[in-house]
Amino acid sequence: MIKIRRSGERGHANHGWLDTYHSFSFADYYDPQHMGFRSLRVINEDFIEPAQGFPTHGHRDMEIVTYVIEGELSHRDSMGNGETIRPHEVQRMTAGTGVLHSEYSSPTDKTHMLQIWLLPEKKNLQPSYEQTYFAPEEKQGKLRLVASRGGDDGSVHINQDVRLYASLLSAGDEVKHELAEGRYAWVQLISGELAINGETLKPGDGAAISEETTLELKANADGTEFLLFDLN
Repeated sequence: MIKIRRSGERGHANHGWLDTYHSFSFADYYDPQHMGFRSLRVINEDFIEPAQGFPTHGHRDMEIVTYVIEGELSHRDSMGNGETIRPHEVQRMTAGTGVLHSEYSSPTDKTHMLQIWLLPEKKNLQPSYEQTYFAPEEKQGKLRLVASRGGDDGSVHINQDVRLYASLLSAGDEVKHELAEGRYAWVQLISGELAINGETLKPGDGAAISEETTLELKANADGTEFLLFDLN
């Protein structure tokens, strides 16, 4: 079963400096029918104006993944990390017992990004941080594992039974993904057009997938980019 979450159905808020879309309930947007999917709790698509961002604020008991699509994001946190996240980099922050951080866009360019929250497999973990670059050619025409429990194949480590893949496809490219028994998937389309077992996604669309064994993902346009979450 594939249930499409259309881009235009998402929660939306435009704060001037931040134009944001929520696939699931977040902040002032509440929809009891969309509280998350399995351990996936938040997917926010953010467009941040230059030299703007999120002042220091706190998180706890959450696995936070940042995926920058365009521009860059400067990160500072109470663990002493100070990094800049750019396209093709994946940042993972375990909030655990509590962490403070701030995030700001480039002084000159708008930033387009996905902010992803996953529920951890247990609470009160030690806060930690990780950031890894995945070259475009690693994702071109294939599914590249970018986050997993255990950090398999050079991916960042997630404290949850999830495998997150990123892919870049040209028109006509097709990849397949097998879902083990009892596993679920969420696909988030960033750009292009993607067919999943005959269902078509447009940019910003998401797909909640259950009771499927094989996913056939085909790009109907050049520049198709998406994330695939394999969830328990």
